[in-house]
Amino acid sequence: MFEFDQFLGFLAFLVILGIGFWLLIFLTAIIPYWIGGALTERLKEIKESRKNKEEA
Repeated sequence: MFEFDQFLGFLAFLVILGIGFWLLIFLTAIIPYWIGGALTERLKEIKESRKNKEEA
């Protein structure tokens, strides 16, 4: 039969596994979306800046 220490170890393993899983999901899904949005905004600023310089 399992002892309490083994149960705590198993719970710690599940927690670490869960944290790793959600971190992987975050890094592969949310970070690229965030970087893509930042690049899009930066390109818009550069285009507006060039347009304003041409008009002036």
